[in-house]
Amino acid sequence: MNDHSSGVAMPDRLRVNFSLLTTLVTALFLSACTYQQNAEASAPDPSPATPSSVTPANSGPPPSFSGGRAWQYVRETIAFGARPIGSANHKKLEAYITSHLKGDQVEDDAFVADTPAGKLPVRNIIAKYPGTRDGIIVIAGHYDTNYPLQNTGYVGANDGGSSTAILLELAQQLRGRKRNGYSVWLVWTDGEEAIKSWTADDSVYGTRHLADKWQKDGTLKKIKALIVADMIGDADLNVDRDRNSTSWLEDIVLQAATKLGYQSHFFAREIATDDDHTPFVARGVPSADLIDFDYGYNNVFWHTPQDTIDKLNAGSLQISGSVILETIRLLDAR
Repeated sequence: MNDHSSGVAMPDRLRVNFSLLTTLVTALFLSACTYQQNAEASAPDPSPATPSSVTPANSGPPPSFSGGRAWQYVRETIAFGARPIGSANHKKLEAYITSHLKGDQVEDDAFVADTPAGKLPVRNIIAKYPGTRDGIIVIAGHYDTNYPLQNTGYVGANDGGSSTAILLELAQQLRGRKRNGYSVWLVWTDGEEAIKSWTADDSVYGTRHLADKWQKDGTLKKIKALIVADMIGDADLNVDRDRNSTSWLEDIVLQAATKLGYQSHFFAREIATDDDHTPFVARGVPSADLIDFDYGYNNVFWHTPQDTIDKLNAGSLQISGSVILETIRLLDAR
């Protein structure tokens, strides 16, 4: 039962104080309403925030990298087994990659390389996605596997498999979208692995040939940035900062990772790496190598039959691919 139904009269002193309280509350309410009206009147109209004459870069739904689909690409890639250059499995993987690029603008850079094992065929696969700005962003990753380990059961899930898959999923995101930025070229590089042991002459066969070709035909001068993705599917993802890469480009990668909330997976450690970016760095192309060169404790899984898909996860592929897409967006905005 409440007080209003009790039948007890309210004392005069309480009645006066209650009346005063009611007056004060009403005044405060009216004052608040007036303030709100004035604030709304002085606030800028949000509608003209983007001038009608300006078209946002890459308008439409933003690309959304699918780690799950990239994971499936890894599974299908390693199902071919070892994939060193010159092998039957390598040929099967070439066909698999190109089958996923039907309808895209695809070019080959195929040649025969002189190696310690004799002459071997090498094929860089290039998918081009045109933009409206004058310039090219190249995203590259190798699809061959370690040559000396081809008869050991080695499948290269991270080293060769993750980069193959990342590029296939990037193609999925770039395909059919009008780019109001630089053209993006995806390059599945070949012959990255050494045939005998890593030296300047026995490594990165594909990108050495491609960098030389692009220098001669003038393409090199159009490249605004080149990003290499290598070994970026490790379940314990920690991408290293590479001292041999272009510092400002690595800074943009970190900016992209930070914006997406993935900065804890990037650049805790600094190393110097020779990789597919090396021939381009030597020619003055702004380049960044995204590599997690701590695969298992003390890199124990690298170049061993233990490089299997159970050491990877879709989340790491998601992080790596999303950061690459965001880096492209930031480069477009420069």
